[in-house]
Amino acid sequence: MRRLRQFTTPRVGVLFILLALTACGSSRNLDFRFNDVEPASAATYSPNDTKPLRVAVAAVISPKGTVESYSDLLAYIGRKLNRRVELVQRQTYAEVNDLVKNGDVDVAFVCTSAYVVGQRDFGMELLVAPQVNGETVYYSLLIVPASSPARSLADLRGKVFAFTDPMSLTGRVYPTSLVKSLNTTPEAFFSRIFFTYSHDNAIQAVANQMADGADVDSLVYNYLVARDPTIVPRVRVIDHSPAFGIPPVVVSPNLSPQLKETLRELFLQMAADPAGQTILRNLMIDRFVLVSDRIYDSARALELQVNVAP
Repeated sequence: MRRLRQFTTPRVGVLFILLALTACGSSRNLDFRFNDVEPASAATYSPNDTKPLRVAVAAVISPKGTVESYSDLLAYIGRKLNRRVELVQRQTYAEVNDLVKNGDVDVAFVCTSAYVVGQRDFGMELLVAPQVNGETVYYSLLIVPASSPARSLADLRGKVFAFTDPMSLTGRVYPTSLVKSLNTTPEAFFSRIFFTYSHDNAIQAVANQMADGADVDSLVYNYLVARDPTIVPRVRVIDHSPAFGIPPVVVSPNLSPQLKETLRELFLQMAADPAGQTILRNLMIDRFVLVSDRIYDSARALELQVNVAP
């Protein structure tokens, strides 16, 4: 087995995806809407009310953690735009993609494979991406309970495995590709599989021995380890994927060019603004940057191999 990269440095950033933000920012322009939110097209506003900016968040972590993680960032956006911001959540990545496709949200924070699928299926557009420790990549980590004798995925044959989301690159697509390389399928290889619909839940499932293994987002894993050191003696990382392009910020292809550029510049200029610097520092990321769509080519090829190829 190849030498494992170190994934327990507390300085690892989770950007917009995860880290719990401090409560120093004003939430005056920030609303929260969850799974029962009405479509944006059905919302009503008074004549003097500005239509809120609607921001969707993929369920990388559980709903409560998402609110904690995004509150300061979205409040900052609201102050900069002088506009109310609504946070919209859905259970699955596919549901968030539908929000973007249908124009029910203006901007979304999605996982890498959700961008790959959305870009292919309806022209989802890349806006910006986070830079973390000078890089724009992340990994899928194969974890097992600390007491497990497993040293590789092959050792988990006949065991219980936790997937995160059906569309997740790190939480389902990558481990499925590994199982397929063994000339089998997840349903035949594992005794049972189940979906947790967030990476933090998958980590807890392994830590509490509800699952014998899971592949999880390296950014989420490092955050949880830094925040809750009790996970360390209960979980082991036994393998990791090659680097993949980091989960991006995206918009619908039908979003107005003016709003698209306004949002892009807002993200890009955060590192030059003292208030933005504070939020970025709390997020433990360097800055938001422009990236080439090519950084997602490896994820695109893997997703096609697993989900599209016969």
